[in-house]
Amino acid sequence: MAALFPTGYLAFVKVLEILGGLLVAVPKTRNIGLLALGPIIVNILAFHVFLTKGAGLMDPPILIIVALSSFVLWFERKAWFSLIK
Repeated sequence: MAALFPTGYLAFVKVLEILGGLLVAVPKTRNIGLLALGPIIVNILAFHVFLTKGAGLMDPPILIIVALSSFVLWFERKAWFSLIK
């Protein structure tokens, strides 16, 4: 963590989190917001799985984030499938 704070990386991630959250809140830009938040959510999960060996993985905030993002992703699945075709 000492290497991440001085470089400004965490500030950049925080801006993406806020921007992604705002974009998810607007129905027209929901998919773009999920596209910005997806790698951040995966990074949070990877941190808890690999670096903390699962500690904190079942905390309510993490479960809520994963559940809500999965729900929105499932709700907007037709728009995502059009990218694959």
